[in-house]
Amino acid sequence: MKVFKFGGASVKDAEGVKNVSLVLETQGFENCLLVVSAMGKTTNALEKVVQNYFDKNDYQSEIEKVKQNHLEISNGLFQENHPVFAEISLFFDDIESFLRRNKSPNYNFVYDQVVSCGEMISSKILSEYLNDIQFKNTWLDARDYIKTDNYYREGNVNWEETENKIAELDKNLCYVTQGFIGSEDNNFTVTLGREGSDYSAAIFAYCLNAEAMTIWKDVPGVMTGDPRKFENVSLLSNISYEDAIEMAYYGASVIHPKTLQPLKQKNIPFFVKSFVEPKKPGTKVGNGGNFQKKESYILKENQNLLRISTRDFSFIAEEHLSKIFALLAKNKIKISLMQNTAISLELCLEDKYGNIDELNKELQKDFQTELLKNLSLYTVRNAKLEDLGDFYKNKNILLEQSSNKTIQVVTN
Repeated sequence: MKVFKFGGASVKDAEGVKNVSLVLETQGFENCLLVVSAMGKTTNALEKVVQNYFDKNDYQSEIEKVKQNHLEISNGLFQENHPVFAEISLFFDDIESFLRRNKSPNYNFVYDQVVSCGEMISSKILSEYLNDIQFKNTWLDARDYIKTDNYYREGNVNWEETENKIAELDKNLCYVTQGFIGSEDNNFTVTLGREGSDYSAAIFAYCLNAEAMTIWKDVPGVMTGDPRKFENVSLLSNISYEDAIEMAYYGASVIHPKTLQPLKQKNIPFFVKSFVEPKKPGTKVGNGGNFQKKESYILKENQNLLRISTRDFSFIAEEHLSKIFALLAKNKIKISLMQNTAISLELCLEDKYGNIDELNKELQKDFQTELLKNLSLYTVRNAKLEDLGDFYKNKNILLEQSSNKTIQVVTN
């Protein structure tokens, strides 16, 4: 069975949805499972609904905007009396009903129940359209198959239960389902982290022992750098799982960091291809072969640099590190880069949930700290040291680290 994942950019409008069918014509639609993201900027729009709800602002009008956008897209795909229009309206009625009845003050819980609707609606539209043009498929609710804990917005997969559920699927059929979402024991929705649709596809691929998995993007494949950020980038046509995992860890946006481990465990070939030019080979990620070792550039924005030292100039010892890491975990803050000396610790941090000020406040009870915000982390892999003059030009470097042909710098 093959697993295909289509991101939000590939289904952002009616023409995009129609193009999915053209991609499938080039690839074959037999024994296939499609994982689809929310359409275009729907996730951002639904995040605004949640924020307005908690701020006690008008969230109903924001819901209506998202609804009208989906109805407009559907008008370009279906006849006027198609049942999909009623189904779309029902999804949005469910959002409003949930928010009216909700008593939970837990932002992350509410976020998952609301924002997940974007994937539900896009997958329903795509499934109905494909059925109408004779690409016969069955629509699946991914929450019935991907089971997680109740760590809302960053769900951890219960692999045993998930494998048992997905094993029930008939591999001779074709399916359309959602990325990004699963459910916990009480059947409330849990999302798998921003950009988690790639991970969803990998979960299905792993549990189905898929012959291959392909992510369809608006770029030719995995590049040596984001062409919007760096000049003279080129395609990486063949890379190892290890290289891809490192690139994702450092912040390469083409691949979600958690996506690759399940595929690597079962040696499932993984492709990144362009939905604009589906016949082109794109990038293959796998084991074996002549892997390219080109110099690659990765930019991670919105980083924070936290400098920590002891108040009495004593060494940063194990008990200090234990306390610091416990506070990082408590505040759900991820380390992008770490460097220490005898009396100080410098951390480049990713503050996904807006807890960096609370972390700094707690650390100041025991340590001296300095916090710098809105920074950039550059990573150069397979670096050619003699060619990095232009890279360093006009950068105010606050922290630098190098090892094994990988250079990382934090700049403002």
